Formats: sequence, C-alpha cells, structure tokens
Amino acid sequence: MDKVKDKIPQKLYDAITTAGVSELRPAQVKSLASGLLESRNLLVCTPTASGKTLIAELAAVSSILNKKGKAVYVVPLKALASEKYNDFKKRYGSFIRVALSVGDFDASDHYLSDYDLIICTAEKLDSLIRHHAPWVRMIAVVIIDEIHLLNDAGRGPTLEILITILRKLLPKAQFIGLSATIGNPEELAKWLDAGLVVDSWRPVKLHQGVYRNGVISFKK
Repeated sequence: MDKVKDKIPQKLYDAITTAGVSELRPAQVKSLASGLLESRNLLVCTPTASGKTLIAELAAVSSILNKKGKAVYVVPLKALASEKYNDFKKRYGSFIRVALSVGDFDASDHYLSDYDLIICTAEKLDSLIRHHAPWVRMIAVVIIDEIHLLNDAGRGPTLEILITILRKLLPKAQFIGLSATIGNPEELAKWLDAGLVVDSWRPVKLHQGVYRNGVISFKK
C-alpha cells in the first residue's frame, strides 16, 4: 500500500488501510499498472475473492474525490446491490455520498444528483436513462460487476444495450468490467476498448477431486 499512497487521495488511503488492507493483491497491482487510476477502461478477470471489488473502489472513489464526476456500480441482483451499498456506506460514507437505487422503474430519481457513488441494477440504470435522468451525464466511472452475464439469456440483452448506450452517452467515462468467469476475455476486452487484466491468484487454493462412497480422491 505504501507504493500507491501518493497515487490515491489521502481519505481513500486512510479508509482502505483502516479496513485492514495492508498489501495489494496481484490483480490489484496489475490493474494499477494497466492504467486504473488514469481512467483507462479495464476488464478484470480473476477468481472469486481475489480483490476485484477493491479495484473498482480505487477507481470510483479516486474519481469522486478528484472531482472528475460520479461513479455507478452496476450489479445483477438487488440483494447484491444492498450488500455493496452497506459495505461502501460503512467504509466511505463519512466523506462521499453513497446511494442505493433499485426500486421504481417509472421514476427518474432526481435526488440521485446529490450523490457521488450510486449502486444499482442494470435494469434500474437502464430505466433511469430512458427517463432522461439529468445526472447520468455526470458519471465518470462505470463499474459492471459480473459482466459475464452478457451471455445470460435473461439479463444479457439488457446489459449489452445498457453498456452500448452508456458508452455513447459518456464517451469520456471509464468503464471497468469485473468477472471471475469469462470464456472469451480478449474478445470482450476489445468490444469494451479496454485493457485486459487476467490473474489466477486466489486466497484459498482449490483442489479437484472425486467423491465416491464416502471417500474423496484428489487429483495430483
């Protein structure tokens, strides 16, 4: 963390270290080296619990504190949106305004213009755009969590259209896609015009095995 102390706002650094982060994980180091804090689009493909959320936080909160604009964190489920809202509110609520928007699809939620970091579902953000919410043009960072859902038969089309519209509305915004599983990361990174960050490090090593008759035989 000492190596990035001068690259991120002091309030962000203090919040992260107070939360117990003392050392950056490999994917986070790679993302910083790939232009995370220089507004470069990134597609981050790393295992679960490898630190993808902090990558998004570094970009979003830095942008807000540096007065570049708002940040939106797009998730697939309302439950996940609530979880992220509670986490971000606890960590950053003392110095940025964090909002959760997952409800009425027939409203433009004008009150969100007063907030810095907005957590929402793809369907909600799509609705806000269609209702011409004026604050959307103030977005500087767009984070798409679980971006592999582009391939989902149900949510995929909405997410693809949402990203396409946002890229046209916000040509200068930074887009960050997060996923643990993407079969064609190079192709998706090209579509996003993004740098690709791939890493296999995980906090807990996985072992592959077969369970039969009460016995697990692990692959050597």
